[in-house]
Amino acid sequence: MSHSIREACGVCGGWAEDQPMAYLACFALYALQHRGQESAGIAVGTGDGGKMWLKKGPGLVSEVFPDTEELKQLPGPLALGHVRYAYSGEGRGPENSQPLLLRYRHGELAIAHNGRLVNGARLREELAEQGAIFQTETDSELLGHLIARQNNPCLEEAVAAAVSRLEGAFAFILCDGKKIIGLRDRHGFRPLSLARLGEKGYFLASETCAFDTIGAQFIRDVAPGEAVVIDDGGIRSYQVLPPAQPSLCLFEFIYFARPDSNLQGKNVHLMRRELGRRLAREHPVDADMVTGVPDSSIAAASGYAEEAGLPYEMALVKNRYIGRTFLRPTQRMREEGVDLKLNAVEKIVQDKRVIIVDDSIVRGTTSVKLVRLMRRAGAREVHLRISSPPVIDACLYGIDMPASQELVARRYKIADIARELGADSIGYLSLEETVAAVGLPGEGLCRACFTGLYTIR
Repeated sequence: MSHSIREACGVCGGWAEDQPMAYLACFALYALQHRGQESAGIAVGTGDGGKMWLKKGPGLVSEVFPDTEELKQLPGPLALGHVRYAYSGEGRGPENSQPLLLRYRHGELAIAHNGRLVNGARLREELAEQGAIFQTETDSELLGHLIARQNNPCLEEAVAAAVSRLEGAFAFILCDGKKIIGLRDRHGFRPLSLARLGEKGYFLASETCAFDTIGAQFIRDVAPGEAVVIDDGGIRSYQVLPPAQPSLCLFEFIYFARPDSNLQGKNVHLMRRELGRRLAREHPVDADMVTGVPDSSIAAASGYAEEAGLPYEMALVKNRYIGRTFLRPTQRMREEGVDLKLNAVEKIVQDKRVIIVDDSIVRGTTSVKLVRLMRRAGAREVHLRISSPPVIDACLYGIDMPASQELVARRYKIADIARELGADSIGYLSLEETVAAVGLPGEGLCRACFTGLYTIR
């Protein structure tokens, strides 16, 4: 993939009296690390509203929490965690690491957020005019201000009143030291799921792969507009926002989610294989072999090879000690990262007609380098096949994409993109076939980056 698309965050949190919650939250964050590598943090609550423990910082989960044994000793039945990557326009300073721990009249409040508020700038200006002082550039702090201004000691009621002001994409997890509250926006842009943990506990996470890591049992997805409350009384939920047109991000299926996760009951790996099969039917080409770009495109590439009756070869090898290039904050770092991250296997591709299957192309930076790698390794032909439609517009909902004018599919006609990237041919999966492969109604998925048609602005 032209790794210029960046997922914003991963969130998790739960309550269990008989579990080492800080320790489990840490390992849940390991499972969600692919959703953000800029910072990580965990907040732990005592269950009685006492002072919360917080540790966060820049870097990977393993860098922020090098001693997991220390986490085992932390008392408290409540924990929430966050891994982050900032979207365009949001600062990358350490003050923006989450969870945020805020203090107000009714105690402490920890907040972790995935997504982006489209009315965030307007709300921030309004609150600033009323005298609010901001310490960060995060939407989590906006929610904290709105909750505090309700002046209501009941967190559930304060949250319900505050989130009615929010427009955009959000999956929030909050903790006041007594309970955990998880909630999704009315459209369900960002994923959030619920699982059982131990005998009486429950856990929330952006993806179900986090549940597998900590031994939790998936129950269901949190519904759009729903708030789920977990405390020593068990679990309860209520519709905090009236549900609207469902719009789960289609890119979660194509690229962001881990292959072992399930979204809306669909296994991500199996769905990506189906994308590859449909791509082979839509865009066949005479070739000798198929290869995928590690790691997110391997499933689609194997599906393509299977459908086309061609051998799948591991022609691209990944240096696994280098982070995902799309998580590099500058264009130069992204370009240097690709050179270090992937290498072509000369003995496999020499004198071969090679099909490279990738999940998407954004700027085209990675695609150009992939084609050059194959040419240098001696490939006779290089054909690009993309298991998603052309990305023609930027995301407004928390996925950090380049500006629309930087997108290669916006700048060139598809017939010209292959020439710009140095490939012999290119083929994108159509939007209709992409949606069909996912197996969910198209109107229930956000496709704005492929169509330019936004659910809300």
